[in-house]
Amino acid sequence: MIGLLILVGFYVGWNIGANDTANCIGTPVGSGLISYRKMVYVVALFVILGAMLQSQNVMKTIGEGVVVNPLNLIAVLTAMLSAGLFVTLATFFKVPVSTSQAIVGGVVGAALSMGNGINISRVATIGEVWVISPPLTALMSFTLYHIFAFFLKRVKMVALWDKVLSYLVILSGAYVAFSLGANDVGNSVGPLTVLGIDRFWLALLGGVALSIGVLTYGRRVTETIGKGITSLGPLSAVSAQTAAALAVHYFSLIGIPVSTSQAIVGAVVGVGLVKGVTTVSFGKIAEVVVGWVATPTAAGLFAFGLYKGIQLILP
Repeated sequence: MIGLLILVGFYVGWNIGANDTANCIGTPVGSGLISYRKMVYVVALFVILGAMLQSQNVMKTIGEGVVVNPLNLIAVLTAMLSAGLFVTLATFFKVPVSTSQAIVGGVVGAALSMGNGINISRVATIGEVWVISPPLTALMSFTLYHIFAFFLKRVKMVALWDKVLSYLVILSGAYVAFSLGANDVGNSVGPLTVLGIDRFWLALLGGVALSIGVLTYGRRVTETIGKGITSLGPLSAVSAQTAAALAVHYFSLIGIPVSTSQAIVGAVVGVGLVKGVTTVSFGKIAEVVVGWVATPTAAGLFAFGLYKGIQLILP
């Protein structure tokens, strides 16, 4: 059972890397500043660094903060498997869903199915952050764009500034990857804390799993973030990625499992609004929002039913 749980934890981490790669790669690749192949290796490295250095707080929240009592091993298995399956499905259809919502939904569903109590106040706090995250990053990216543009207008060496801006796009993408590792690794392996495994090794497991997801199956959702919502130039890319990375990093430090997808989509919308409302594809945004609502609900219901089904089979 322990071996199976570790394998499922790796699968969930792989899913997160595959789906959330777009959050780090979509803007620099979509703006044409770097090839997908080059950027994917940068992201893989910084995901592992974020996981190893700052994933502990979110890991603790997912493992201990959402439920009143620790989940049993079957509940952990059903929660993680449910989250992983729905994220896999979303990745296949190129929808950048919230992996944080998937795992929280799975944990809540499994806990309710086994008769465990839910930490309502903690879950409510997480839900509030989910709601405010997209408009917060939209406002941040909108503001950052105008701040950067203010200084850009005063720089006479345009060619030099363009080169610096290109590097900043890549660096801000790396920062998003670091924040992704700091936050979403806790989502992938947080439930495994009940096994008593040292969190250092859990962070390493999650970081490597996310990186492999980035390297093997991350291209599909990248197209949606990079070009599907609004076209991005270098200045827009830097503003969007910096805003998303700052928000996700902050929430990682206080142990809140926030959606990197929500953060970057909100940030991309924010810079898109600089050019005018008509430049933003609200149809594509609507598809993404539906995915955000459906994912925790579906993962929770599936985990609830799966746990009940396993209990009917097992003596």
